[in-house]
Amino acid sequence: RVTAVSRGDGGFVVATEREQYRARSVLLAIGRRGTPRRLGIPGEELPKVVYRLLEPEQYRGQRVLVVGGGDSALEAALALAAQPRTEVLLSYRGEAFSRAKRENRERLQEAEAAGRLRVMLAATPIAIRSDSVEIESESGCKEIGNDVVIVCAGGILPTAFLRAAGVEIEVRHGGA
Repeated sequence: RVTAVSRGDGGFVVATEREQYRARSVLLAIGRRGTPRRLGIPGEELPKVVYRLLEPEQYRGQRVLVVGGGDSALEAALALAAQPRTEVLLSYRGEAFSRAKRENRERLQEAEAAGRLRVMLAATPIAIRSDSVEIESESGCKEIGNDVVIVCAGGILPTAFLRAAGVEIEVRHGGA
């Protein structure tokens, strides 16, 4: 694991947890999402908790909770809802999906109206268990049967690391 990158004689010094390396150039490949944002609740370390949806088919016939309110959460919930016998619950702490694209919000409303998935707004998971999740909302706490939790709550960029390495960061909200 790289812990620091600094300028050295004619290049860079890359420090890892074990040793240091010299290089003429360095390519940082941190991914688009950085480190997935965690929920910080009991049970999040269980193997049934994942941070992105790769193959919706692998969850066919299961009870899936998707957590998040952005486009990735809505798109994951919709893809899962298209799988036969899959029970999908989308939980979001906000009152509305205001950050998601209009098209995704409309598709979600259609799927919910057709009974292909359920949506809980102003709701927050507070515990994950091997066969259930506990969700708190305005109406109280509910324990819901569950096989898989997919957290789509964004990522945390290593901003301090990048700045220390001399990378200029420009923050743009809503842009790619």
